[in-house]
Amino acid sequence: MGPISRRRFGTLALGALGAAASPWPIRAARRQPLLVDGERLNRRMGELARFSAAAEGTTRLAYSDEDRAARNWLSDIMSGLGLDVQVDRAANLIGRRPGADPSLAPILVGSHIDSVPAGGSYDGQVGSMGALEALATLADAAHETRHPLELIIWANEEGGKTGSRAIAGEVRPEELDLVTASGFSIGEGTRRLDGDLADLAAARRDPGSFAAYLELHIEQGFVLDRGGLDIGVVEGIVGIRRWTVTVDGFANHAGTTPMELRQDAMVTAARIVDAVHMIALELPGRHVATVGRLTAEPGAPNVIPGRVTFSLEIRDLEMDGIDTVFQAIRARALEIAAADGTSVSTEQFYESRAAPTDPRLRDRIEAEAAEIGLATLRMPSGAGHDAQSVALLGPVGMIFVPSRDGISHSPLEFTAPGQITAGANVLLRTLLAIDERGL
Repeated sequence: MGPISRRRFGTLALGALGAAASPWPIRAARRQPLLVDGERLNRRMGELARFSAAAEGTTRLAYSDEDRAARNWLSDIMSGLGLDVQVDRAANLIGRRPGADPSLAPILVGSHIDSVPAGGSYDGQVGSMGALEALATLADAAHETRHPLELIIWANEEGGKTGSRAIAGEVRPEELDLVTASGFSIGEGTRRLDGDLADLAAARRDPGSFAAYLELHIEQGFVLDRGGLDIGVVEGIVGIRRWTVTVDGFANHAGTTPMELRQDAMVTAARIVDAVHMIALELPGRHVATVGRLTAEPGAPNVIPGRVTFSLEIRDLEMDGIDTVFQAIRARALEIAAADGTSVSTEQFYESRAAPTDPRLRDRIEAEAAEIGLATLRMPSGAGHDAQSVALLGPVGMIFVPSRDGISHSPLEFTAPGQITAGANVLLRTLLAIDERGL
């Protein structure tokens, strides 16, 4: 099946996990399981996709006019469901549904609706609309939960997870002047969405202020799709560290310097880049290591490079795992440089801490998926998500659905309507399990 048009996107029908009555027997201790209205969910996915600056895929940059219009549309739907709709200081759009016991901490669900330039119509949007549909299903059934519920549409996820990082107290004052892809700075953009980060401390939420956070998301990889699996039970979001690696040699004339007398920084850098790849392959674990940027100085065709700098990024579900890979790479780089008559140094410039999901929520997600006959796999998330920041404040769980061919951040991004519906059903059932039986 090829990429679908925006018009067809909104009219696709459901698969087997639609709004039909459940075939499962009622357990004595539980109500008849609620299932989402998959037709409505996928129709609203198509309606959301209309808020785009591009005809193909979705271009809905954080803080843009398209972002504002989509949020206004969502706010109206949320109000129609009886939610108390507010925008917090970080410009997160929040719809709150009261619970039978107001003393209980709320259960949070949600994701983001902003996109990268020329992105897809599923990244973030599946989780946002899936969460909206879960609350719509509860409203249709007049089902009162014990806990209050909060549907959160996070602000500027693609530009640095600003909304979720702000509630965790991780946004720094200097970030407010950073200009985003929409052309607005984070400070300006936040105000455009009716937030205000002038007082960063006031944007924070207290640790333990919610019972759990659940986020549905497309995998953005090919593991589920290739394996023919329905649901990914996310074990955690990988940590990331990045370094600048500098190789110093000696710049000299490319025509007059004999090969055996050269101190060629590019040759050393090339050997180290190859070592990065080989070490990451050979060491046990689920880490990845990448060199994505390289610069040679002086950068002339007829001059032997005297200095080469390149980036090194390592990701792993455990920060200790990142350290192990880095130390192996650094040791090999020093050996290579010594043999070439060059020198090498490293300087870390970025860190994003790994965020394990709550083991109890993993078990809940897995069990609820199994109840409706869905095949699951426990897996890490190699991409960052808002749950990564929320995990600093309380227990989080993530549910993945397949991405066709592993494509994401592209107009070719696609998840089938039945797969979206299946993920939303797992989200709803997990939410209800937490509400009824706790963690």
